[in-house]
Amino acid sequence: MEYGRRELKRGSKGPDVAELQTRLAGFRGTVPDGDFGPVTERQVRNFQRDYMDRSAPTGIADRATLRAIDRFADDYPIDFKALRCPCRQCGGFGQGRFKGRYHAGKPRLEAYHRYEYPGIHRALLWAVRAVFLYLPEYRFVVSSGYRCGIDNINHNRSSTNHHGKAIDLDIVLKPGEDKRADMIKCELGRGRIVETGNAQIGWSLPNCKALEPPDIAPTWIHYDVRCYEAKYLRDDAFCTTLKGLNNRKGIRF
Repeated sequence: MEYGRRELKRGSKGPDVAELQTRLAGFRGTVPDGDFGPVTERQVRNFQRDYMDRSAPTGIADRATLRAIDRFADDYPIDFKALRCPCRQCGGFGQGRFKGRYHAGKPRLEAYHRYEYPGIHRALLWAVRAVFLYLPEYRFVVSSGYRCGIDNINHNRSSTNHHGKAIDLDIVLKPGEDKRADMIKCELGRGRIVETGNAQIGWSLPNCKALEPPDIAPTWIHYDVRCYEAKYLRDDAFCTTLKGLNNRKGIRF
């Protein structure tokens, strides 16, 4: 059923549940499998408690909750200009090249998949919105969004994480703060994302959002979904515009 046409609760199944799970990815979500179980109920409860300020969250995605999710999106917009690839040749979000092709000599794992996905993963961007909610003391800017194969060549890189599966956030420092302060803030930020977003440090667990560890990303926060199975990385899971990310259908029930 299309999202916004019914109340969603434990036992509900369908594409509208997957959409709800995508939108609440940053509230201890896992993957948008379309099955409303205890984990999805926890997502809804967390959203109701932490965004809606409900003292007694129900875990049921009623009309008021779905409308609140739309307000949440408006409160925490995503700047797609900052997400566009800087190569000036691919149009901003790759050219759809190299699907099913991997780096030579590497296993067929997503970390080595060269495919230029058609945009940024929607669940990742909704999870980034939750980062903004849960870390209100920080101001963030996007330091890296999409980086296609051309941009990788231009900068002598081989990583494919930024082919739509990752975003890097910088914390804007206050006057007088130095690199050490930046490192401390990023480490505190990662800790809170692990707690509130159900993310992992590193890439050991499948179907779990991931953060680069501090030895790789000392002064920025790298957030990705490269551990997702292929069925959660279908082309329709990616977007190139705010309209596509929000995917507004209207709440009609």
